[in-house]
Amino acid sequence: MALIAPSMLACDFGNVEAEVRAVEAGGADMLHIDIMDGHFVPNLSFGLPVVEAMNRVASIPLDVHLMIAPYEPYLEAFRDAGAARIAVHVEAGDHPHRALQAIRDMGLKSGIAINPGTSLDAVAPLLSVADQVVVMSVNPGFGGQKFIPETFERVAALRAMIGDRDIDIEIDGGVGEGNARDLINAGASILVAGTSVFKADDYGTAIRALR
Repeated sequence: MALIAPSMLACDFGNVEAEVRAVEAGGADMLHIDIMDGHFVPNLSFGLPVVEAMNRVASIPLDVHLMIAPYEPYLEAFRDAGAARIAVHVEAGDHPHRALQAIRDMGLKSGIAINPGTSLDAVAPLLSVADQVVVMSVNPGFGGQKFIPETFERVAALRAMIGDRDIDIEIDGGVGEGNARDLINAGASILVAGTSVFKADDYGTAIRALR
């Protein structure tokens, strides 16, 4: 059974505390928090104070996805803000191996994220220091985008590459009830869901449908 990580990018920003409590009550396993800098991706999102505020309310782990360049100067700050997992993009820095090791050394789960147009070969040398691979199933920067169908093949290929190592495959972008089961069957173990949860009438029902 996959873990479900509602993407806070799609929540009601005017009621963040209530939204955190609602998805927790609905059965979410972690909160996915996209950090965008308007440089590496063409959008701006949360900063450290918002992550800290979510952490004060949440009782489930914060899964922080850094869509920023550079990322290395900010790893400790996001650790201090409450992140349990930090993912950095393979495309966003020259030393992802060093960053992943630093994240682990801080006692957190390390993640390497990869864009749709990047070969999976880019993450192969990093699997020894990664606890999760975040497979972008849309081009990063905006919520509510259409799922890229080639993701299914990429997930299956990545699962074969990982083998029996204890590494999660997280899918981020356009995930919903219509593709969740196929993603899990291909090898995904964490599903990030934004609009499919936060635009639903009942968060708990939406989360159960994804499982």
